[in-house]
Amino acid sequence: MASPDDAISITPIGYVRSRFRSYAPSDAMRQRPSEIVVRPEFSDGVMGLQPGDHILTLFVLHRAAAVGYELQLHPGHNPAHPMRGVFATRSQYRPNFIAATVARIQAIRDDADTGSIILDVTGLDAQDGSPVIDIKPHRPAFDAAAP
Repeated sequence: MASPDDAISITPIGYVRSRFRSYAPSDAMRQRPSEIVVRPEFSDGVMGLQPGDHILTLFVLHRAAAVGYELQLHPGHNPAHPMRGVFATRSQYRPNFIAATVARIQAIRDDADTGSIILDVTGLDAQDGSPVIDIKPHRPAFDAAAP
């Protein structure tokens, strides 16, 4: 039986293709279209997704991992903001470098050359090459805070 302290292993289901190859504000990234390339061995998992659907995309902040993290920081890396714990911020510099963003599917297409499925999306704030570790349908009633 696994212990809560055991290391875990996560296999990316795909990766992001985006015009952003370095840091950019999240709001700017969300305004540009990007692609989620789902690896062939996971392509059957997109069945049921449709253009117009919103998806919760979990991805790895792979470039931030090279920089490291602090447990306390100024939100937005702005010293004018009071210091906070990393778990009280949306900072990309986190212990496990995992991010979650709701994106909207614009189109779903096959890549005949690779066998991958490509989701054309808007609203995603992931850099080019970010490993995607999961996709879930976004359900406002389910994803909203409990009363």
